[in-house]
Amino acid sequence: MATQPKFFQLELNEINFDFIRRYCERGKLPTLNKLISSHGITETVSESRYEHLEPWIQWVTAHTGLPFEEHGVFRLGDIVNRDLNQVWEWLEGEGLRVAAVSPMNASNKTREAAFFIPDPWTETEVTGSWLLERVASAAGEAVNENAGAKLGAGTVFSLILAVARYCGPRVQARLASYALNALRGRKWALALVLDELLTAITLSETKATRPDYVTLFLNGGAHIQHHYMFNAEVYEGPHRNPDWLLSPQDDPLLAVYSQYDRFVAQILKALPDYRLVIATGLHQNPYPEECYYWRLADHGKFLSRIGCENFTVQPRMSRDFLVEAGSADNAVVIQRRLEMAVGDDGLRLFDVDNRGDSLFVMLTYPKDIPIGFGFAVGNEHFPDLRRMVNFVAIKNGEHDGIGYLIDTAETADSANGRRVLLSTLPDLVADHFRLQWPRTKATISAIA
Repeated sequence: MATQPKFFQLELNEINFDFIRRYCERGKLPTLNKLISSHGITETVSESRYEHLEPWIQWVTAHTGLPFEEHGVFRLGDIVNRDLNQVWEWLEGEGLRVAAVSPMNASNKTREAAFFIPDPWTETEVTGSWLLERVASAAGEAVNENAGAKLGAGTVFSLILAVARYCGPRVQARLASYALNALRGRKWALALVLDELLTAITLSETKATRPDYVTLFLNGGAHIQHHYMFNAEVYEGPHRNPDWLLSPQDDPLLAVYSQYDRFVAQILKALPDYRLVIATGLHQNPYPEECYYWRLADHGKFLSRIGCENFTVQPRMSRDFLVEAGSADNAVVIQRRLEMAVGDDGLRLFDVDNRGDSLFVMLTYPKDIPIGFGFAVGNEHFPDLRRMVNFVAIKNGEHDGIGYLIDTAETADSANGRRVLLSTLPDLVADHFRLQWPRTKATISAIA
């Protein structure tokens, strides 16, 4: 009797496969070009409201089979407060061995996973060696300090240990080249580092433990698209990033797409008995306007300076942070201070979501912040906001609810032109193992 093939789910967050195709037409990305030619591309769809087209919402749908109206997870990290049936836990309950690396907005409730590394923004358990625990902690610090580019000695040491353990000479040379490029002013190259390390870890641990199901989430491409899409060779729009941000000759999109092309080739070679499914969740299109992203340099210091008291703060992705106020009354006080903050031009600085005794906050000021530009909170004026924030990026990409799916079990004829609900991804996994994914009545109705 033939052995049941195993399943590898590669999650390339928000990747624009229209751009991928254009590069392929120019003779680049040979592995992805071959996959597309042989297996085609299926489109996935999910939410209809733009405010729900966020990856931390979409990937919960992809992992639970539930649309937003059913899973209700609106913020990154909130999955830990929900009792949801995620695909890897369900598979484990069916007697299969599972593994996951950096699945977005996902909790680890497995009992005996082969290995599980959470994403850098979600506080949940790590399953694996002490080194994997160090990697998870280091990844969280590295991602959350990315705008300031300041890493602690312990973080750097942990990453060095992981590189020595999981990365061969070729990968180590690539990592060194990324770091060298970053030192020479190409900060975007840092986005390639974590994906390189996570892929090396996943391949090594998968070959060693042989789980039936493994999922790997990579976010570097989404980050680069979001900030550097205007510099892509295949971008045909009117906008360009300023020369002070990066050289007009640089094409960070091609760099990260080429990295992913190589990862796919490595997976196919190293794990020939695994069915490979590539999913993007959603994708990004070029943004039509100018929009700057800023991040507070020191969240706690800023809040204290504008008069907030008795709080703790947790930086989240990009512009976001979570304020634990200790009580609902104090949360209202802090919310009022933040919502009163306006720039010298009258534009509000923050968007605040009150959750009772905590606040989810986004720094939404969209324009350039020059030296000397100040802000006010009520009647109190604060000079030089620029010294309190770090530049993150100029927004180049915006979310589109269409995602893409490549499945090595499909043919191009069967996949091309087909559109499915993103919420059916767990069904695809279950079908592979000759199982039936449990469905709610509402989801069954939506699929029908």
